[in-house]
Amino acid sequence: MTNSHRAITFSLLIICATLSLAGTDLVLPAVPQLPEIFGTDRATAQLVLAAYVGGGGLGLLLYGRLADHFSRKALLFSSLAGFAAASLACAFSPNITALIALRFVQGVASAAAPVFGPGLIRQLFSDKAAVRAIGFLGSVESLVPALAPIFGVLLLSHFGWQSSFELLGVLTMLAAVLILVLGLPREEEPSDTLGTYGQLLTDRVFMRYALSQALTLGGLLTFVFGAPTVIVASMGGSLNDFIIMQVINISGFIIVANLTARIAERFGAENVILTGTVMAALSALALFAYGLMGGTNTLMLPLLFTPMAIGLGLRGPIGFYRGILASGANNARGSALIVFSIFMITTLGTVIAAPIIAAGLAALAFVACAIHLLSVALLLLLPAMPEPTRDAAGVPTL
Repeated sequence: MTNSHRAITFSLLIICATLSLAGTDLVLPAVPQLPEIFGTDRATAQLVLAAYVGGGGLGLLLYGRLADHFSRKALLFSSLAGFAAASLACAFSPNITALIALRFVQGVASAAAPVFGPGLIRQLFSDKAAVRAIGFLGSVESLVPALAPIFGVLLLSHFGWQSSFELLGVLTMLAAVLILVLGLPREEEPSDTLGTYGQLLTDRVFMRYALSQALTLGGLLTFVFGAPTVIVASMGGSLNDFIIMQVINISGFIIVANLTARIAERFGAENVILTGTVMAALSALALFAYGLMGGTNTLMLPLLFTPMAIGLGLRGPIGFYRGILASGANNARGSALIVFSIFMITTLGTVIAAPIIAAGLAALAFVACAIHLLSVALLLLLPAMPEPTRDAAGVPTL
């Protein structure tokens, strides 16, 4: 495969991953208006977000299973086509129940890119280049929560709540056509030594990294998903306050995530993972305390929430990579399980927060606190990987 073909294929993977994430973040600004549009309550409206994430979690396992019987090209194309169809159908939902059901289908269809992406990147690039590619992909993905809500607000104010679904449908169909025309790298021969999901689930070292990664990111996303409603309904703010919060915290994440490899070389991967996890938990505790004090100044949210994003930036890239290392030859299933755990914890956190979100910031932050503190506990209780080895230059591997 030529360098230009690798670059084009990698760009397509970035587009697919971005659209999958935009399925949440582009729609997020419309959620506070859904109770009025469909004559429902805020808790039910939050299920529009939870259904998508929950469907995505199921889709991870589904596509992992289907990969034993169908080609990646066929599965990726069909998932993109299904995502496009579900997105357009969401725009014509007659009631909130139909919208929630279609969002679940949309979420299932969004999961192919996370399942096949890591394996395709490993096939496209050498080991060192693959690590850099995954880091770059993570940086692009981290921009989606900051930029997509901005576009979502613009679409909402000028074209109505349906426009975000319509845009997703059109863009995803174009991506499906490109996958069909340009294709993917040649399929690798299947191996009989990869192991099973069950083996990973009973591996305490792998689960240490998988669950702590999922809990740290899931706790952050639980707060982000509930923030628009809390800001508008309980703190007297606007969606502009939410956008400001997102831009600041995502900027912090990107800066730290691109420095974390160097930081880990100096202080050690395990120390960085634990420090980032504790920092995220302390941020959640600070938000909870501010909510208990009755704080309603939305300018405090970026100040208190950004350390959570910085903590994720510290531990996220290294934690995910060490989870893949811990899964050994079973790394494809390991990647799927980590992402599946993120989806499920985010779904559970959103569902738990939904009935109490009307109580305001303290209630939402309390749920996030519980998730982050559990992440810290798992790091302390479960065994870590052995100390990293060093390459020929004496540089420790992460």
